[in-house]
Amino acid sequence: MQLRRSRLDIVLNVLSTVKGGVDKPTRIMYAANLSWRPIQKILASMVEQGLLEEVTETGSKRSKRRYEITEKGADVLRYFDNAKNLIDLDILTKV
Repeated sequence: MQLRRSRLDIVLNVLSTVKGGVDKPTRIMYAANLSWRPIQKILASMVEQGLLEEVTETGSKRSKRRYEITEKGADVLRYFDNAKNLIDLDILTKV
């Protein structure tokens, strides 16, 4: 049985997905394995906190939203990646 992901795990997953080049909301949703409403709330929260920046492109009939990682978001991702490297997670899974 798998444990549920924490909100922190989801946020870090979204940050790494956007950093990896996935920038459209639907693609982020699929990569993070979430449904539409939760990903909308999480993206809005991350924009509000300054972790992501929402870019709206207008040109055709519909405006297109994209997301870009900010410097603060990259710092958060780097910080938690470094923290994971300090802990031997294999020991924790055997408990």
